[in-house]
Amino acid sequence: MKIAIIGATGYGGVELIRLLNDHSKVETIDVFTSSDVGATYSDKYPSLLERYDIPLKEIDYDVLKTYDVVFASTPAGVTSTLFEPLIGEDVVLIDLSGDYRLKKTELYEKWYGKKAAKKEYVDQAVYSISEWTRDKVKEAQLISNPGCYPTAALLSLIPVFKEGIVIPGTCIIDSKSGVTGSGNKLSTTSHYCEANENMSIYKVNQHQHVPEIEQGIEMYAGKKETVTFSAHLVPMLRGILSTSYVNVTEGTTAEQIDEIFERAYRDEPFVRLVKDASIFGTNRVRGANFCDIYWNLDERTNRLTIMAAIDNLVKGAAGQAIQNMNIRFGFDEKDGLNQMPLYI
Repeated sequence: MKIAIIGATGYGGVELIRLLNDHSKVETIDVFTSSDVGATYSDKYPSLLERYDIPLKEIDYDVLKTYDVVFASTPAGVTSTLFEPLIGEDVVLIDLSGDYRLKKTELYEKWYGKKAAKKEYVDQAVYSISEWTRDKVKEAQLISNPGCYPTAALLSLIPVFKEGIVIPGTCIIDSKSGVTGSGNKLSTTSHYCEANENMSIYKVNQHQHVPEIEQGIEMYAGKKETVTFSAHLVPMLRGILSTSYVNVTEGTTAEQIDEIFERAYRDEPFVRLVKDASIFGTNRVRGANFCDIYWNLDERTNRLTIMAAIDNLVKGAAGQAIQNMNIRFGFDEKDGLNQMPLYI
């Protein structure tokens, strides 16, 4: 496999390189840029010294068409412009930004505040949470990788919504992310003095992942739902812990919920069902492509609490993108993704 990455100087891009380096089918990884042409990649990330002392290449569409896969890990509003000349060519495109996620382009423009990609390309794109979209991904040329918050929320919520045990309008999602979720461009909120020893909430009731989560519930579970979603920044480098609360129908038992999750994920290599809350947390998934899920039914309130933990840069970005690539080409789904979590 010959791989190109556009936007490799961001955290998602360097994580793609780390993971693809262990992929048995990947022979070449080249990095392209619109702003740092000629710079040496290991100068950007010194940890890759003597491993990736390669120059950042200028974007050339005639060259990009010769690759098997082009990943884009660029800010929202950029990928749709970069990818347009490649759509329809004999190259698989995997977008880690939000440009092709929302099927209703008017929602993209409302929530992202940017011009949407062409509707025909958005319709063509396969929005893919890997565990729920395998058949569609196998034929896709343009794959839209989900956001990190929606990945954690949807993996934990789809099974119970699909089963029809959730009372409509009761879904509240409280998510907390490490600062790498803000990208590597310095901002006031990600500045050390602001982020250290501080937890903050942002984009209250205005987060761009709200419509993506609602779309995902309808897409995968067949239920139209309005959710309340809150995002918090916590003083750690990477990881997301998402806690969702839903009221369930009368008579639902803990045993039934156990069966729902077991049936949904018992054969999934990257979803781990955790039975003990005391061993649950972001440290257990750091650096790996796992999504850990824990749930508990409060029979007093008839409210179900579901928690999901992922690494926002792996299962929430680069790891899931590679998992989607593996599905697309019929590779072992775990290829390139067998890294153990970095517990310490």
